[in-house]
Amino acid sequence: MALTAKAPAACTARSVKVGSRTATVMRVAAVEKPTNWTENYIKEVPVSLLRPGVDTEDTIRAKFEKVIRDAQDSICAAISEIDGKPFHQDAWTREDGGGGITRVLADGNVWEKAGVNVSVVYGSMPPEAYRAATGTAPADLEKAKAAGGRVPFFAAGISSVMHPRNPHCPTMHFNYRFFQTEDWNGIPGQWWFGGGTDITPCYVVEEDLKHFHGTYKAVCDRHDPAYFPKFKKWCDEYFLIGHRKETRGLGGIFFDDLNDRPAEEILAFSKDAVNHVVEAYCPIIKKHMNDSFTEEQKQWQQIRRGRYVEFNLVYDRGTTFGLKTGGRIESILMSMPLTSRWEYCHEPAAGTPEAEFMDAARHPRNWV
Repeated sequence: MALTAKAPAACTARSVKVGSRTATVMRVAAVEKPTNWTENYIKEVPVSLLRPGVDTEDTIRAKFEKVIRDAQDSICAAISEIDGKPFHQDAWTREDGGGGITRVLADGNVWEKAGVNVSVVYGSMPPEAYRAATGTAPADLEKAKAAGGRVPFFAAGISSVMHPRNPHCPTMHFNYRFFQTEDWNGIPGQWWFGGGTDITPCYVVEEDLKHFHGTYKAVCDRHDPAYFPKFKKWCDEYFLIGHRKETRGLGGIFFDDLNDRPAEEILAFSKDAVNHVVEAYCPIIKKHMNDSFTEEQKQWQQIRRGRYVEFNLVYDRGTTFGLKTGGRIESILMSMPLTSRWEYCHEPAAGTPEAEFMDAARHPRNWV
């Protein structure tokens, strides 16, 4: 059955009085897409979202799909066990090929919003999306564009953002993906892996950060000792909010356009990394989910979530690529928190825990 999708393409804002200050609180609202944008929702999720008879079990595409489907099941199970509330699931297909499984836990006991998405899609993208997908453009892209047409692509990935209620519990994001283009107008087909896991607390708790970063250092070291320092630095640089000169959170690992060794080796690394999300994150949540907090600490969490929104809408490659290629809007913008706030010229007082966080966001640290 084809349904018209809704897209959170508009926001509502209201001003609230906080002591002597006025703050803006923003909530993402849903608006109708044009009626010619349709999605096919399905009740039963197929064993595979790949093309039957084309992408066989021995292909990287099939192996990667199994990794992300298994990871979605195990991570959602672990989060539900902590929260006590199940995930809602939507399964869908795309007219151009492939589909996805979106799972969202909303208004939970521990998490305000947690989502884990899997997508396996085929299609064609406008040449302008090439840069959004790769971060760079082939030298002969302009010549290829002049020849006309669209770039055939395959993209599979798992992505997640989890926003807890308690400001002492960090937000966590992860994304692991495999992307492949076919030959197009003289530009050879390409493939690469990307991904990473990063943490966005509101406060600096060194023990927690050492645990999180230490977990991923161990993962990286099993595959290549050069990975962790490289991918940790890459994470700090990628999640920089350029117009603020501060990072979105306190790091993790990030890699993209990775194709410098056999695909099977990078697949094994990606599998190991996504399978350690629970170990890296859940002990921190269990430690803090019942911590007491003040209204001022909750307000600080809302301000940091405003920074989260700024980064995702302005800088995030996955978001911009999804919007340029007609991706499923509800899945693309699943990362948005339920509420955020912006205060005019807000700066934490010196010597406060909030100021300590800002120092770490402006001057990235090595935690392990």
